[in-house]
Parts: sequence; C-alpha cells; structure tokens
Amino acid sequence: MSATGPARIPFHRPSIGAEERAAVLEVLDSGWLTTGQRALAFEEAVAAAVGTRHAVAVNSATAALHLALEALGIGPEDEVVVPTYTFASSGEVVRYLGARPRLADVDARTLNVTAETLEAQLRPATKAIQVVHYGGRVAEMGPILELARGRGIAVVEDAAHAIPASRGGVAAGAFGEAGALSFYATKTVTTGEGGMLVTNSDAIADRARMMRLHGISRDAWKRYTAGGSWYYEIEEVGFKYNLADLAAAIGLVQLQRAEEMRLARERVAGCYAAAFAAAPGGLAERVQLPDAPGADEVAAWHLYPLRLRGAAAERRGEVIDRLAAAGIGTSVHFIPLHLHPYYRRTYGYRPEDLPVAAAEYAREISLPIYPDLTDGEVERVVAELGRALAG
Repeated sequence: MSATGPARIPFHRPSIGAEERAAVLEVLDSGWLTTGQRALAFEEAVAAAVGTRHAVAVNSATAALHLALEALGIGPEDEVVVPTYTFASSGEVVRYLGARPRLADVDARTLNVTAETLEAQLRPATKAIQVVHYGGRVAEMGPILELARGRGIAVVEDAAHAIPASRGGVAAGAFGEAGALSFYATKTVTTGEGGMLVTNSDAIADRARMMRLHGISRDAWKRYTAGGSWYYEIEEVGFKYNLADLAAAIGLVQLQRAEEMRLARERVAGCYAAAFAAAPGGLAERVQLPDAPGADEVAAWHLYPLRLRGAAAERRGEVIDRLAAAGIGTSVHFIPLHLHPYYRRTYGYRPEDLPVAAAEYAREISLPIYPDLTDGEVERVVAELGRALAG
C-alpha cells in the first residue's frame, strides 16, 4: 500500500478520551501512584456492575484466575476441566498450582463449552470447571451449573472477554464460585493492564485479597499511608498481583462508558452483517458470520470471529496475508491448547482428540471490532476480504 493510499485499519484501537487522560493526571498530581483509594473505588464499582458481593482488583485476568483456583484449594492431586478453545492463561494457571488441566471441546456454533463437552472430561479427580465466555458471549450456564453442583465441583468463569455481557439477566462472572475479568489493552473495558476477581464468597475474597500482595495482610498497601502501620506479618507465601491507582483511575472512567462502548461494538457487528449481505460475488456464501445473541443474551462483542467456508478455509493463511498487505489488521482466536507443543508433549493430546475446536480454529479469522471503527472502515474490511478470497 502506497504512502498516499488509505490509512491502515488496525485490529484494535483503544477508545480513550479526555476523561481518561484527566483521571490519570489527577492520580499523578496526588502523589500516590500504586494501590490506593482509586483501586478500592474501582473494586466497588465493578462489584456493583457485575452484581457480586466482592471484587478484588489485580494486575491481570490471569492473576484473578490463579487466585480463584488457589482460594478453592486446587493442588497437585486435582484436575480442572478447561476449554481447549482459549488463550494460554486459562490452562497455565492450573499448572501454576501443580494440578492437571483436562481439556474440553466446544460447541461449533458459539465456540463456548457446554455441559455435554464438559461432562465428557469429568474424572474422579475433577475439583473445578473453568468456563470461558468466548468473544464476549456468555456460555449457557444453567446446564453447566446443574452438572457441577450435582457433582460438588466448583465453577470458575474466565470472563476476560465479557464485560458488560449477561445471560438471563445475570452478568458474566456472577454465575459460579468466582469469575475473572480482564482490562487488558484490547479488552472492552481497559486499564492498559489489569484484572478483577469477582465473587459472592467471603472466604474466596478474603483469601484473594491477602494472596494478591505477598500474603502479608489484606490492607498491606496502607503501610505507606498516614494511617498505616510499619508492622506486618507474613501469613502465606503470596504473589505480587495488586492493581495500581493509575490503572484503576482509567478503569473507573471506562466502566462508566462500558454500555456506551458495548452498544458501539454492537453497531459495528450489525454493520458487518449488512456489508456482507450486500457484498458482490457471493461473498456471504463463502463465510460464516457469528450468530446474533439470543433474546436473553447481552453480548460484549469483544471479538468478531468470522469463519471461512469450504475451499476458502484452506487458504486462511494466504487470506490473512492479503488483508495485511491491504492494510487490514486481523487475528486468530484461538489456537486450541491441545494443539500446542506443551500439551501434546505433556499429556499426549492429538488434534483429533478435540475435533470441533481443531476444525473451527482452522477456518477462523477475527476481524477488527471496536467502538471507533466507522461504517466506512467496516465496508472497506469486507471489500478487501472479498478481494483476498477472489485472488
């Protein structure tokens, strides 16, 4: 693309405005940059938004997942069922605790786990189930909870893609024993880096608050405030997972804008559907668009996961390269865990062991979707995809 050609459309562009900048400057001027009152206020705001008794601010959704499983007592003799169609963190937090992640296949339509795919992986050692709400669409939790509760198995939600998202009026993260939210740079609500553990359990919240900051006390951050104490005691060997006020200040503004930005993403998704329907050359027949949410669902639209059909799927790598050359950023979500060398080497997984995930991964492309993506940019993405498939 020449220097005078159209501007590149990145895969992601953060929606950051004057209010976020002012919030950061206010923290900088306060002289208190690390965990403090903004982090506490962010916790309260997230708990209210999700509808849980507690929210524990941490530096990533990975940390939130780790703390949730640690608080549930997961250890070396245990297994946790994890969707194979997810990012690295969902499985690795289980290994942090010495437990085995047993991978589950997904539904071909939503790419979420179901009660059936999870049940196929339950073993006597299963102590927890992890549910990933893929792309910002909440899994069908009713049957999953019934399955888990009937077996005495804890449910932890990886809701990294899913704020604000809900099913049946219940927010993602509020169904199980605990949930993990992500505020990473590309997420629907961002703090740059950051996460939150949400739970209705006093025991899980208390344990997570202590373990997120070296295991020394739930209020360890207060040591350097005017009302703090120099004295502390190490209760457990904990972690360095706390969230700084600089990040929390951004999060407070972003959370206030969450529904506005979700609606903007929903608009982009609708624009994609219209553009594909109007595209020439039978493009709509060569791709599978993500399903619209059901009547009881609110989708966060973190991803727009397109899937190529037929012979087009065999050219996915070439299509991605052609789009990149045309200035269109894309990605793939995700390479299933059971296809990665670690899981194949350690547990002997083969591609055919979880066939739906392997097949859907091979034809998936994630298109740009974010609040500031214009209708014209969506039309250009669709047009360039049509050219890439025709080439």
